[in-house]
Amino acid sequence: MDTRTKIVATLGPTSTSPAVLDELLLAGTDVVRLNLSHGTLATHLATLQGVREAAERTGRTVAVLADLPGPKVRSAPFPEGGVELQSGDAVLLVAEGDVSTEQRVPVDYPTLLADLVAGDRVVFGDGAISLEVVAVGEHAADCRVLNGGRLQGRPGVHLPSERLRLTTPTADDIVLGRAMADAGVDFLAVSFVRSAQDLRLLREALAPRHVRLVAKIETMSAVADMDDIVVEADAVMVARGDLGIECPLEDVPHLQKRIVRQCVEVGTPVITATQMMESMITSPSPTRAEVSDIANAVFDGTDALMLSAESAIGVDPPAVVRMMNRIAGRAEREASYRHWAARLGRVQRLSWPEGPHRITLAITHAASLAASDAAVSAIICCTRSGRTALAMARFRPDAKLIAVSHDPQVVRALQLSWGVAALQLDRFGTTDELVWHAVERVVQSGMVSHGETVLVLAGAPDRPSGAATDVLRIVPIS
Repeated sequence: MDTRTKIVATLGPTSTSPAVLDELLLAGTDVVRLNLSHGTLATHLATLQGVREAAERTGRTVAVLADLPGPKVRSAPFPEGGVELQSGDAVLLVAEGDVSTEQRVPVDYPTLLADLVAGDRVVFGDGAISLEVVAVGEHAADCRVLNGGRLQGRPGVHLPSERLRLTTPTADDIVLGRAMADAGVDFLAVSFVRSAQDLRLLREALAPRHVRLVAKIETMSAVADMDDIVVEADAVMVARGDLGIECPLEDVPHLQKRIVRQCVEVGTPVITATQMMESMITSPSPTRAEVSDIANAVFDGTDALMLSAESAIGVDPPAVVRMMNRIAGRAEREASYRHWAARLGRVQRLSWPEGPHRITLAITHAASLAASDAAVSAIICCTRSGRTALAMARFRPDAKLIAVSHDPQVVRALQLSWGVAALQLDRFGTTDELVWHAVERVVQSGMVSHGETVLVLAGAPDRPSGAATDVLRIVPIS
């Protein structure tokens, strides 16, 4: 696909058959998401295997992101068909019980009554239904319905996060994370992150396994700790659904822009998520507002756009991906990436880190300028860990951005990063061999042709992992 903004598609009942998976990948899906909040571990492991087989059949490189459930608070189940709450109704919230009704809703959070105070707002599901706590007694919290609607199943219950005693990662997160890492998943998304320490705790619990972590920004505590989170995380997700419950709705677009900008500045891939084309769960086309939302996320500089229910339970998941590709591609033609790159160069000089990474940042900045001056058709990043390609992607270059790596997991993981097309390449003993074979591999792929000029970034392949990228060559292909 020509679109440089990546697409994450959530899999579900309507999108896990081999035929639909093939269509999804061919439509332009770069990363598939497995929502571990629903279904069994065995089902998700089978789906992961199905994705790998679909990638083989279609010749597409695709990463897999497993989204951990996190400390989800849910209500007791409502009767079949659900119940209707009307604005102004009185409802009791209790900490114990097996069945929810219109008048009494048990919540599976033992310290519910100790942690609620009068005036708190309690939200169900995606935020459409909310209650206000009027008073908290010994056995129940008296609430009034602010916004009514139908509740069914076991909806999530959103309580004020600053007083919640739940922690991330949960014991279930660790069990699921270990199993998915052992099965070769590329990313684990961490729910309810409140600080960078939550990510460090999960890394320790998963050791010695190595898997990339995506921090879901869905609490205001996480927003406050973004400086540390964007450095600790391997990627970030702007989870606008829960974030929009934690803060006034009118703040969400501004937080989205701020988080995306901060992630791009440090080279941490960022996903914009939630309700991007919600109407296409049942409709063959999106609303005009959804089209504008996607385009604006592209203008923000997001690395990836995420589909949730649209691709998991929608009537035509491949059509949703094709539509998102069209919208993102059109927006990219209007995006001011050169202005972005110029600003990034100024920002970078104000906060140079120490050590090898500083050299990599400096040479990728130089490469962004040289690529424009030399009118190269492609920038080739030779990378062991993916860091060189991530650092280069921050500048959103006009030239094609191609990464080559000997590690297949790095090749897959780079599918989440803006503009990066990744290819696998054998190991080589010298920089000269590495550069020559990298250019040859890219020519063989058809991404560049004879008569064009490419820029190659590399480091000495015999040095330890983590060493700086310190070679820049401009190579005419003849």
